[in-house]
Amino acid sequence: MKQNTKTGKNRIISPSLRQGTEAGFTLIEIMIVFTLIGILVAMGIPQYKYAAKRAREATLKENLFIMRKLLNQYCLDKGEYPPSLKTLIDEEYLLKIPKDPITQSNQTWIEVEETLTDEELLSGQVPGISDVRSGSEDISLDGTPYNTW
Repeated sequence: MKQNTKTGKNRIISPSLRQGTEAGFTLIEIMIVFTLIGILVAMGIPQYKYAAKRAREATLKENLFIMRKLLNQYCLDKGEYPPSLKTLIDEEYLLKIPKDPITQSNQTWIEVEETLTDEELLSGQVPGISDVRSGSEDISLDGTPYNTW
């Protein structure tokens, strides 16, 4: 507290108005802030990593669903499954074969042939593609390989 010489009243001088005192943060305060930021970033990186993987898995499920639906539609229209996925493009069921979001290629799809009876094989019928799977051998977030979906 300082006394004003003109009025004789005491006044309080705030710390920011003191001469010789610099305003700013101490080293401890800055270290605490950076530590908190580091903790938040460390918690966020795994969440981002899993969010991207979940998005690729959702895209894979959607692609598989659509291609299986088109294989079944082709079978209903033509009476037999197509001999390859390229047939779906040739017959204008698909514009192009979608990319497998796990392998990042449209060449890695596994084409699963239908099972024919002995009579159908003897009659000369060729097995078509009744199912499609991912070509990736990686493991999904739920613990199953992508190529079993």
